[in-house]
Amino acid sequence: MIYILYNPLANNGRGEKAAEGTFENLSGEKIFMDIRQVGEYRQFFEGLDKQDEVVLCGGDGTLQCFINEIPKEALQFRLYYCPAGSGNDFANDVGMEKGGKPVLLNPYLEHLPVVEFNGMQRYFLNNFAMGIDGYVCEKADEYKKRHRKKVNYTGIALKGLAYDYKPCKVTVTLEDGVQEFEHVWMTPTMKGRYFGGGMKVAPMQERLDEENWLTLVVVHQKSRFRLLSVFPKIFKGEHVGYTDVVSFFKVKHAKVTFEHPVSVQIDGEVYRNVQEYEVFAEK
Repeated sequence: MIYILYNPLANNGRGEKAAEGTFENLSGEKIFMDIRQVGEYRQFFEGLDKQDEVVLCGGDGTLQCFINEIPKEALQFRLYYCPAGSGNDFANDVGMEKGGKPVLLNPYLEHLPVVEFNGMQRYFLNNFAMGIDGYVCEKADEYKKRHRKKVNYTGIALKGLAYDYKPCKVTVTLEDGVQEFEHVWMTPTMKGRYFGGGMKVAPMQERLDEENWLTLVVVHQKSRFRLLSVFPKIFKGEHVGYTDVVSFFKVKHAKVTFEHPVSVQIDGEVYRNVQEYEVFAEK
């Protein structure tokens, strides 16, 4: 049996329609389920037979919730993923083609990084980002509540860079010492290369690196004009050489502290009033 779990809220409410193509393209006996009706994941997986398979259809936020809610025993089943979100950074990172076959998730779930903030502990699959990227996701959520149109994430980011968002001082504690940065705009810690629906912010990051390294990116620049001139290069990963704007750190453990509380996003899910986070490549 193939269980297809879809998130109808993904892709601005178009998740079910996107998942229908997956249902039609898979051969074998299938059950099509709204992920909100699954209930307790431990009970769901305990009710499966060993030969059953699960296909998850949704966006990066759906994936983030899934990896934090399933029991460890779920990994004994073959778990697949089909992108049905608006950003699909994970799918982009692993080279999935639109309309292609679902990808096997199990290899990507073996060594997940953990982030701790505000008394919480969460796994993440793509990134944990603090700063203007959290601000963008926060504004996007507010927009979704007022409109049913597709969100222009790039437009929100450009507006924040040009006018609204205020950078601040940030302290980064690494295994080999402490560094301080002025005028910091964001500090994403990356498991994959992409965030924000296609921005190649960490082109050097290897998701299945055998040593399980993460990439911590610090974007810092006093001049908004200078930052705006470099920002478009992030989409193709061409910002790497602009050391006056961006710094990269290869880490397995790091702590990032902002001067004041800001919003953060973890694989697209927003959390507000966060001033510090600590990340571990594996815990």
